Amino acid sequence: MSLMQIAEPGQSQKPHQRKIAAGIDLGTTHSLVATVRSGEAVVLADHTNQKLLPSVVNYPEQGSPIVGHSAYNLAVSDPHNTIASVKRMMGRGIDDVTHLGAQFPYRFTDKRDGMPELITRQGIVSPVQVSSEILRCLACRTKQALGDDVDGVVITVPAYFDDAQRQATRDAARIANLTVLRLINEPTAAALAYGLDNDKEQVIAVYDLGGGTFDISILRLHKGVFEVLATGGNSALGGDDFDRNLANWLAEKAGLNENPDPQIQRYLLNQARDIKQQLSDVESLDVHLEYQSKSGLSVQWQGEINRTVLNELVSKLIQKTMMSCRRSLKDAEIDISDVGEVIMVGGSTRVPLVRSMVADYFQTEPLVSINPDEVVAIGAALQADILIGNRADNETLLLDVLPLSLGIETMGGLVEKIIPRNSPIPVSRAQDFTTYQDGQTGLKLHVVQGDREMVNDCRSLAEFNLTGIPPMVAGAAHIRVTFQVDADGLVSVSATEQSTGIESHIVVKPSYGLTDEAIMEMINASMDHAEDDIAARRLAEEQVEAMRLVEASRAALAENGRELLSADEFDALVKSIDGLEALSKTDDHLAIKDQLEALNKESEIFAAKRMNISINQALVGSTVDELAQENR
Repeated sequence: MSLMQIAEPGQSQKPHQRKIAAGIDLGTTHSLVATVRSGEAVVLADHTNQKLLPSVVNYPEQGSPIVGHSAYNLAVSDPHNTIASVKRMMGRGIDDVTHLGAQFPYRFTDKRDGMPELITRQGIVSPVQVSSEILRCLACRTKQALGDDVDGVVITVPAYFDDAQRQATRDAARIANLTVLRLINEPTAAALAYGLDNDKEQVIAVYDLGGGTFDISILRLHKGVFEVLATGGNSALGGDDFDRNLANWLAEKAGLNENPDPQIQRYLLNQARDIKQQLSDVESLDVHLEYQSKSGLSVQWQGEINRTVLNELVSKLIQKTMMSCRRSLKDAEIDISDVGEVIMVGGSTRVPLVRSMVADYFQTEPLVSINPDEVVAIGAALQADILIGNRADNETLLLDVLPLSLGIETMGGLVEKIIPRNSPIPVSRAQDFTTYQDGQTGLKLHVVQGDREMVNDCRSLAEFNLTGIPPMVAGAAHIRVTFQVDADGLVSVSATEQSTGIESHIVVKPSYGLTDEAIMEMINASMDHAEDDIAARRLAEEQVEAMRLVEASRAALAENGRELLSADEFDALVKSIDGLEALSKTDDHLAIKDQLEALNKESEIFAAKRMNISINQALVGSTVDELAQENR
C-alpha cells in the first residue's frame, strides 16, 4: 500500500516547484512588476487592483517612507519631502541635475564627488535610496500576490543608461534585498513581450517614450538571436516635459510668474498631466483651475483647451525624438524601408500626435496591441522566468550593444579603442601594449570612454596602476590589457605582464554617469571632427615616435658614440637629433615626418657599428661546436 502525503492548501510539497521570478519596470513616472503564471506573463496589481505604482516617495515626520499613490497625493502639499522622477538623478552628478533646470522642487546638498543627495525631514537621502524604496514596495506586492519571496528579478533600464546609472540601479536593488538576475534595456524587453517570430529575420524599431526618458532601439532578429544594432534617445525627455510645457501654458493663462512656489508648481503639473491624458481621447476640454498654496499664492483660471493647442506645445519635443530615430538608423546602417515592425512603448505614446508622427516617419503603423505602460514589465518577466531556470534558456538570445567606445590612453594623449561603439555585449576584448622607456617597472592605465582620437575629447572613467614589471629595454615588455563588459553593461579592466603574470584590475564605477545629451554630443563630435581627429592623432603619433627616437639616439651616443664615430659624424648626428626634438614640439607633422626619416637614415652607419659590437661580444670565447649546441 502506498502512502499519500496531505497538507494544508498552499503548503503542499512540490518536488518540481518553480522558482519565483519577477520583471520590474523601474520607470520615471510609474513602476510595475510582472511575473509568469501558467506560461503567461501578467502584471501584478496591489490590493486596490491598481497595476501602476507612481514612482514617488514621501518622507513623513515619523514612520517609514510612503510610496506610490499616497505619496503622489502628498506631492502638492509637501513638495520638498516628496521625491518624484528620481530616475533622472540616478548615476548623475549635482551639476547634471542643476543643468536640468527648475523641474525639481527639492533641496540638494552641495555634494560634488557623486550623485546629488536630497534633504528631507528624515535626513539626507540619495537617489539610490529613494529608488530602493520603490523596488521594496514592488517586491512586497509580489510576495502578497504569490505568497513567497522573490528568488530573482530582472530590472529594465533605458538603453542609454551608462555604466554608472546601471550600477546605481543595481545598488538600489541590493538595498531592497533583491537578487538581480540581469539588467536589460527597456526596448529589448518590449520586443520580447511581443513574442517576435524566431523563424523570420526582421528589423524592429522600438520607440519608447516614457515619463522621463526617450529611447529608440534598432533591433535585428535572426535565427533566434536578438541583436540590438543601435540605440539612441534622450534620458531627459519624456511625458514629464509634455506636462511641463502645458503647465507653463496654464500658468501663463492664469497670470502667474515663471517660477510659482513649489506647491503651485506641483498642482499645475498634476493638472497638466490629467489634461494631457484626457486630450488623448477627446478633441477639447473645459478646464477649471482653483488652488491656494500655504504661502497664500493662489491660482484661478477657467477656459477651454483643445488638442491643437497641446500639439503645438509638444510638437518640437516629438521632433527631437524623430532626430534620435534618424541618427540611430544611420548608426545601424539601416534604411527606413528595412524596418519591418515599430513597437510603441511608454504611456506618452498614447498622445495621438506621437503615434501619427512615428507612423509617418517609419512609413508603417506601429504596434500598440499590448498596453504600452505594461509591455516592458511583461518582457522583463519573460526574461526573468528564463534566467531563473523555469524555461529553456535558449529560447531567445539577447545581444545588447555598447553605446560608446571603450579604450585606454597611450603616449601622446592618444586613445587606443579596445571595444568600439555598438559592439554587442556581453563582450571581452584584449590587446597587447608595451613600455615606452628603458627600465620601466610600472605604468598607469587610464580607462576612457568616447569615440574621439584624443584623451582630452573623451570621458575619463578610471585609472589604476600596474607595478612590478621587470626592468627591460623599451618595447620588450608585453602587457595584455583586457576589457570585459557584462550583460548589464558594467565594465572591468585588467592588465597582465605576460612574462611574470603580474596583474592588476579594476571594476569601473565612476561617481556619476553621462547625461544623454553628453553622450549624443560625444557621438556627434566624433563624426563632425573625424578629419581633424585623424590629423591630430597622426601628429601626436609622430611626436611620440620623434621623442622616442631622440631619447634612444642620445642614450646610444652617450654610450659609445665618440668611440664609433668621427667628430664630424658625431656632431652631424647630434645636430639632427636636436633638430628633431625642436620639431617634435611643433604641429608641423610633415616636417616631423621628414626629419624622422632623415635621422633614421643618418644613424644607419652608427646602428650597424653598434650591432657589430654586440655580435662580437656575444661570440667572444665561443667555439663553433658550442654555438651549434646552443642552437639545437
